Amino acid sequence: MQFNLLPLAAAVALALNPLLVLAEEQSTPDLQDQNIEKITVMGKYTVSKTIDTATGLGLSLMETPQSVSILTAERIQDQALNTVVDVVNNAVGLSSSKTDNVRNGFNSRGFSVQNYQIDGVPLSWSLGGDAGETVSDVSLYERVEVVRGATGLLTGAGDPSASINLVRKHADSSDLKGYINVTTGSWDKKQITADVSNGLNESGSVRGRMVAKYVNSDSYQELYQDRKTILYGVIDTDITDNTMLRVGGSYNNNNPKGAMWGALQAVYSDGTPTDWDVSATTAADWSRWETTNVNYFANLNHYFNNGWQLVANYNRMEYETTTKMIYMSGLLDKETGAGLSGQRYHSHGESNSDNFDLQLKGDYQLFNREHEFVVGALYSKQKSYTDTFEPIRDNMSGYDNKPVDNFYEWQNNAFAEPEWSTDANRQLKMDTEQKGFYAATRFTITEALKIIAGGRISSWNREGVSYGTDTNFGDDGVFVPYVGALYDISEQHRAYASYTEIFNPQNVTNAYGEYLDPLKGKAYEIGLKSAYLDDRLHTTVALFKIDQDNLATPNGIVIIDGKPVTNYKAAQGTESTGFELEVVGEFIDGWNITAGYSQFTAEDVEGNRMATTSPRKQFKLFTTYQFVDYLPELTVGGGINWQSDSYSEGGTVKIDQEAYSLVNLMARYNLADNMDLQLNVENLLDEKYYAYMSASSSMSEAYSVYHYGTPRNVTLSFNYRF
Repeated sequence: MQFNLLPLAAAVALALNPLLVLAEEQSTPDLQDQNIEKITVMGKYTVSKTIDTATGLGLSLMETPQSVSILTAERIQDQALNTVVDVVNNAVGLSSSKTDNVRNGFNSRGFSVQNYQIDGVPLSWSLGGDAGETVSDVSLYERVEVVRGATGLLTGAGDPSASINLVRKHADSSDLKGYINVTTGSWDKKQITADVSNGLNESGSVRGRMVAKYVNSDSYQELYQDRKTILYGVIDTDITDNTMLRVGGSYNNNNPKGAMWGALQAVYSDGTPTDWDVSATTAADWSRWETTNVNYFANLNHYFNNGWQLVANYNRMEYETTTKMIYMSGLLDKETGAGLSGQRYHSHGESNSDNFDLQLKGDYQLFNREHEFVVGALYSKQKSYTDTFEPIRDNMSGYDNKPVDNFYEWQNNAFAEPEWSTDANRQLKMDTEQKGFYAATRFTITEALKIIAGGRISSWNREGVSYGTDTNFGDDGVFVPYVGALYDISEQHRAYASYTEIFNPQNVTNAYGEYLDPLKGKAYEIGLKSAYLDDRLHTTVALFKIDQDNLATPNGIVIIDGKPVTNYKAAQGTESTGFELEVVGEFIDGWNITAGYSQFTAEDVEGNRMATTSPRKQFKLFTTYQFVDYLPELTVGGGINWQSDSYSEGGTVKIDQEAYSLVNLMARYNLADNMDLQLNVENLLDEKYYAYMSASSSMSEAYSVYHYGTPRNVTLSFNYRF
């Protein structure tokens, strides 16, 4: 691996030297005498809880041999984060791409993020989150865990990029407590959230929790209006002292008006670039993209007398999507505004999945030392379909591409909603099945050295019909190994190394009509994790290298059954290398910080740059300070998200995004012990930037498009706790 050693050396120096001095200044005899087990939350942005996202062994952040970031409930509140996209945009080493108002893509280390979990159980999300998953609200979750690199031990099929684990809020209080939050802001935003917990019987062995949220807001984009309703309920029952049953469900409805499908044209017909106002849209006032997600779940957790733990999880996910959209395409004349046409589209789709997870873990003795072991099995079955309804035109059915006379006056001449046929055309019917059996152990070689070894046998298969094409591909019995090592340099510093793999079946064929072998990814990582100030402050330095083999690469056109079909070959040696630095925790009483820098390079087998729309370098900082000694009621904070330049290139079109920074501010004032006012300002400098860009090389400049990111906006929240 080749790296720029100057920033890496500076980061190591920062991790090992100045914080040692600060630790000595902050330590007191009282703190040193405290029992470490009494500390459950160190500051607002670090946690002592174990995680299962990477290995299933229930290890702490310091014990996990991969890069891990956790966004706590306190940080989500401080930054006023609302959706999964908001979380990704503020997580170290991750970036997002806004395909339209509903769909988003996530990337890490040069590859797409396709691995998602809820409470550690892998989920099947639709492509690009077109059922609204990526804009799901995070008010239901206690925290969000992000493990960068491959997580094939638990998640199976995917890319060696990252896994996002959403940890639900639990009914962990036998006393009445909760909060009500009322928010207003830019674009006539109105939002209310309530979170209530209480015991449901006299002993407190049965506890309940409910979360409800409603959002009604306009947008910086013309016509777009956001409407969301979120409901969540969970009951925790202590069946015995050693057995806990958790059952619950959630309802998440997103029903926006004026939703866009696609994006804004990137070039005029003469080849010059466009420069739209951020409010521009290709939608009509009747456009909609409604998504509904219903989730039922049950978790059983039992501790045996020998300390071993049995965990059984079930998730039922039901997605429903209804769209009435316009897709705009064509080459726009700069002078007249003519040249575009819109295709009106109406669809309805559903996707249902059942996800099971069974896990047994505990300690065992070998060679007079204690070791940990986990064994588990996962099963997922997803069924989905999409129906389309054609617009009726002159008593005839058929898709139409209606010309736009003058796009500059688009909103004054918007397409009327057509009459839709009631005859459904089944365009997609797909079944996806995934199975996995895994086991891992952590050997304690010495007090300082621990080795983690494990593996998973994975099967992933998909069959059905997709827009007239029969689909039947997948793989069975693929072995995915996992190896990690941790070495305690001192009480504060732990070095680690890990090797993980992942595979991803590919829906493309070679010249003989044979499906390519699954994409295989290998991730190598070494790093240093350090803890200071009685575990209140953590730093991480990580270097990684990712290889991908069997990457589908176009290899000319072949004629199959009289039709031209792209021939793909399996390219070997696609590579991504880079490093990440992170500092998170509480420097001094009242001062919390999270900061991270990430950098990668990605090239294909021929040395061409890959993932050019993802920024190669990112720096993310957010910090808050409470005036503990002088004005403890006041907390102020702010941050900056900087990213390097990026671009999308295809044919004669190149869309460039220069490096930019998004500056955010916050302030909170406690009106009383149980109520406060909070002000958040996002994109303070009103930076105009691309949140999505795609230069098409396969069709024409007519399909080269982009989306703008969110301009400056302000929110004001009132929070009442009880």
